[in-house]
Amino acid sequence: MNDAELKQRIESIIDPELGRSLGGLRMVKSVEGVEGARVRVTIELPTTAYPEPERFEGLIGEAVGGEVELTIERTVRGSNSGGTIGLSIANVICVGSGKGGVGKSTVACGLAYALKASGARVGLMDADVYGPSVPHLLGASGEPTVTELAGPDGEMVQRIQPLEVDGLRLMSMGFHIAEDQAVIWRGPLLHRTLTQFLQATDWGELDYLVIDMPPGTGDVALTLSQLLSLSGAVIVCTPQKVALLDAVKAISMFNQVKIPVLGIVENMSGEIFGRGGARAKAEELKIPFLGELPAEPEVRLRGDAGQVSTLIADDSPVKDELISISQKVAIEVARQVTSGPALPELEIL
Repeated sequence: MNDAELKQRIESIIDPELGRSLGGLRMVKSVEGVEGARVRVTIELPTTAYPEPERFEGLIGEAVGGEVELTIERTVRGSNSGGTIGLSIANVICVGSGKGGVGKSTVACGLAYALKASGARVGLMDADVYGPSVPHLLGASGEPTVTELAGPDGEMVQRIQPLEVDGLRLMSMGFHIAEDQAVIWRGPLLHRTLTQFLQATDWGELDYLVIDMPPGTGDVALTLSQLLSLSGAVIVCTPQKVALLDAVKAISMFNQVKIPVLGIVENMSGEIFGRGGARAKAEELKIPFLGELPAEPEVRLRGDAGQVSTLIADDSPVKDELISISQKVAIEVARQVTSGPALPELEIL
């Protein structure tokens, strides 16, 4: 069998996560037959958070009927999420909920750190202007500095330097107000602030920007949909019916502003709130169920101590769950990038 025939066989393999052929997904970089029945193959995965990539060795070996020398490379493919404001960000993921108190910010932080642990370049933006809790959860303090950088046309422009916490670039309204200060703003000022957080911040080149949304169905999602080409939204809810009712409203909001829903995460699953409500709702709505996080006291303790970044450490009781959720989110984003149609233009009525 020559190299062209070997490549054809390998490209016909169906990717176990994305459900399309490796050739259609452009994942086969090189194929070379070597002495005997051995084949040297390089596969390029569309995300750093691809689960169990070692499966490809068996799939390829079965397809070619021989031994495989497999090299796996990882490149995060993007949906050109810079939108109208020219950011160098491959994918923007919103984390939202229909109501407060469901642990949305904790999930957003955990997702960001889990994606970073996979080898991706990740930023986190706290868009919950009225209740910015991310700085506390990460133990971050201080005020971002402003520096002058050369713009695309050579002119000098001012850029906000985001704080960096455990390797994660972070921007939040919490850095600009006192801890006990209330933010009382109308929509236009909120829109202007979010635009500045995105456009005037020196995010650098990112594979993923995770945005912690405010709870409810306000106008932040509308603002973001106008500024960016969003990869999708993750919905966080607790298992009980009253929380699921509000989660459905959040899903409806994202659908209306043309932001794809990547799936639902069930948080605080266990004896207090029950278990399985989010999974059942996801099946009913025909959207992915991304996983559940148990109601673990250690999660609260680490959040109170500003140590949410340690939720993906080896001693964390929810490490495996967070890694699994991040992998499913990354796969859903990759699905949007590799096979989803271009998003329609949003009509503002």
